Amino acid sequence: MLRRSLLGLGLAATLALPTLVSPALAFPDRTINLAVGFAPGGSTDITSRLLADRLGPALGAEGRVVVENRAGASGMIASDWLRRQNPDGHVLMLVEASSHALAPNALVGGTRYDPLADYTHIAVVGTGPMIVVAQPGFPARTPQAMVARMREGGQETLPFASSGVASMPHLSAEMFASVMGQGGRFAHVPYRSGGLMVESIAKAETQWGVAVLASAAAQVRDGRVLGVAVTGLERFPSFPDIPTLNETALPGFDLENWFAVIGPRGMPDAVVARLNQAIRDALVQPTLRERLLLAGVAPWTRPNTPADAAAFFRSEMAKFRDVVARTGVKLEQ
Repeated sequence: MLRRSLLGLGLAATLALPTLVSPALAFPDRTINLAVGFAPGGSTDITSRLLADRLGPALGAEGRVVVENRAGASGMIASDWLRRQNPDGHVLMLVEASSHALAPNALVGGTRYDPLADYTHIAVVGTGPMIVVAQPGFPARTPQAMVARMREGGQETLPFASSGVASMPHLSAEMFASVMGQGGRFAHVPYRSGGLMVESIAKAETQWGVAVLASAAAQVRDGRVLGVAVTGLERFPSFPDIPTLNETALPGFDLENWFAVIGPRGMPDAVVARLNQAIRDALVQPTLRERLLLAGVAPWTRPNTPADAAAFFRSEMAKFRDVVARTGVKLEQ
């Protein structure tokens, strides 16, 4: 009788076991897809691959992270796709300010997704300025000379290239026009990624453009394109010889991009915590930090819990709402 009772208790405990085990203990149990909303070679793609290389080992034996490029509409197509995916933690996305702060505020008609309500915010990865680049033979080789050239009628004679409509480089060029008092807008030649855009300048298909620094770092370093100025308030550590617009031609000009990892809304808290910790562990590794800096991305050093990441997204939405209202810039697809 006692034996049957003990067996019964054991059977009950066994049947109850699955409800007591956290799903995070088995996470990840297959490959994690890290989506990127741009074609290969741009800043988001470069950052995602550097992160994925270190993130997989940080997640343990089953940790394997594969980057998946879903290019289109400056990351907006992939962002809309992400919100409809299974929130189990195996489908994530590395996003930037273009799709999750700029476009929702500046794009005429807005976006199909809500950057705050439709996603799980996991961690911020880093920040980086934009850079004004030009052909090596471009006659205006300094920020002052380029701004003067644009004020002479650059909208008609100097169309600019960017990584896409409603991207951060697109906004930067439109802000140039606003700050310089231009009545109209520069003619715009959008590409599917910053890498393709910088390559077009290196091949003399376009004369100048604005890119996220990470998209242009290698070509600037090799002399294939001319780095004229960066858009942050201070010079970037790995490119100390390239001046800022703020210190030269346009005092007060300050616009930087950022990168963050998100997932679909409703991800389990334990899975989010596991991913957040793995990202933070990866970001303190000297090798990854060095590679990100060389690529033009300053690794995130501020508090970086999931709650911090969500607060960061809220503050960036508010900041870009203010930028759009202050400059009057509106972007159309």
